Amino acid sequence: MTTIGRHVSKLSGYVPALPTPFDNDDNIDGDAFEQLCDRQLRQGATALVVCGTTGEAPTLSSTEHGALIRIAVGVAHGRIPVIAGAGSNSTAHAVELTRDAEAAGANAILSVVPYYNRPTQAGMYAHFRAIMQSTGLPIILYDVPSRTACGLADETVGRLAELPQFIGLKDATGDITRPARLKSLVGSEFRLLSGDDATVLPFLAQGGHGCISVTSNLVPGLCRSMYLAYKQGEVARAQRLSVPITRLTNVLFRESNPVPLKYALGLLDLMTHKVRLPLVELTNDTKIEVAAAVEEVCDGYAEYLVDAPRERWRANRGAAR
Repeated sequence: MTTIGRHVSKLSGYVPALPTPFDNDDNIDGDAFEQLCDRQLRQGATALVVCGTTGEAPTLSSTEHGALIRIAVGVAHGRIPVIAGAGSNSTAHAVELTRDAEAAGANAILSVVPYYNRPTQAGMYAHFRAIMQSTGLPIILYDVPSRTACGLADETVGRLAELPQFIGLKDATGDITRPARLKSLVGSEFRLLSGDDATVLPFLAQGGHGCISVTSNLVPGLCRSMYLAYKQGEVARAQRLSVPITRLTNVLFRESNPVPLKYALGLLDLMTHKVRLPLVELTNDTKIEVAAAVEEVCDGYAEYLVDAPRERWRANRGAAR
C-alpha cells in the first residue's frame, strides 16, 4: 500500500468538508480554493474533502468537479489524502463521477446514500457495490438521512465493510451510540467518522475516529486542539474547547449549509459569500448572529486562530452592517 493509501485507511482527526468559492460572475474562484486548501494543510487537517454537500456539489458541472479535485491534489501534494464527493441518486451518474474523480487524482471517494428515490437496503447495497466495481479507489460511505430521506442500516454498513474497498463511514445521523454498535460489525480498521459537528466528543467517546467537519473550515486549529486534548486524555480541556466550537456550529447551521459558513469565511477575507441557486444569501438576522459568534471566538480563543487577525474580521464586520 502507498503512503497516501495508508493515510486514507487510518484516517482520524478533523477533516474539513471544503466549500466551493465563487466569484462575482458565479465562476469557481480557484485562487481562493487553493488558499482554503493550503490553510487546512498548514493547520493540521488529516485530509481534504472536496465536492461534497458543503461544496455545493449538486450545482457543479463535471468540468468544475474535476478542476476542484485537481487544485486540492496539487496543494496536498501527497502529504494528506484528497477525498472527492462522488455521490448521486443515479448509480450510473455516481459511477461517472467516481471515475472522473479517480482520473483527477483523488485518493478516495465519499459516496452518499442515494437521495430522493428512497431505495431499499438491498438497493443501496447494489448501488455501492456497482460503484466499487467501477474504481480502484477506497470508498467512504456517507449516511445523512436528513438530506437523503432514507438511511443506511447498520447491517448494510457491516455487509459493505466486508468488501476491502469500503474503508469507512461518514455518519451524519447525530446518533452518538452508533460507533459502539458498529464496532462489532465492521472490524477495527473501518473508519467511523462523525458528520455532525455538534456531537463530535460523544461520538469519539463511543469509539469514533474523527469528524468530517463544516466548523473546522472556520477554526481548524481550535478543532484540532480539541481532538488532540481528548485523545491525550485531557477530557476537561477538550470539553472546554468544545464550547466555542459548539457556539459556532449552532450558528453555522442556522440556515442551509454552506450559506452561513461562506458568510463567516467572508468575514475573514478567505472567500466571497456567493452561493448558487437554489441557495440564497443569509438573512440579516443570521448575518448578525454569525458575525457575533465569530467575534466571540476570535476574542476568546485568538491563540488558536493564527491566520484570523482581529482587525480583519472587525473591519469586515463593520462593513457588513
